[in-house]
Amino acid sequence: MKPGFVYIMTNKNHTTLYTGVTSNLPKRVQQHKETYYEQSFTSRYKLYILVYWESFQEIGDAIFREKQIKAGSRQKKLDLINSINPEWRDLTGDIENIMDPF
Repeated sequence: MKPGFVYIMTNKNHTTLYTGVTSNLPKRVQQHKETYYEQSFTSRYKLYILVYWESFQEIGDAIFREKQIKAGSRQKKLDLINSINPEWRDLTGDIENIMDPF
């Protein structure tokens, strides 16, 4: 059973949002921050701030949730972020050891 994570990244002005899914959240966020994929959407728009994430026991559930979030309006995404992170702080430090249980 492979874990899954859905997450939202933004830039310093919070003007652009990116919703993604991964099986290793700390590694994927680090890739975004290091512009590992130079031509990616997150690199082009400088989306280096992790503002929201959810974890799932199975990657399939995370993929389903990602599709739900992506189908929602920008306002729904803003409401989702504000529900757990009203200061829009970078949550990267909170996920450092999240893979330990897996």
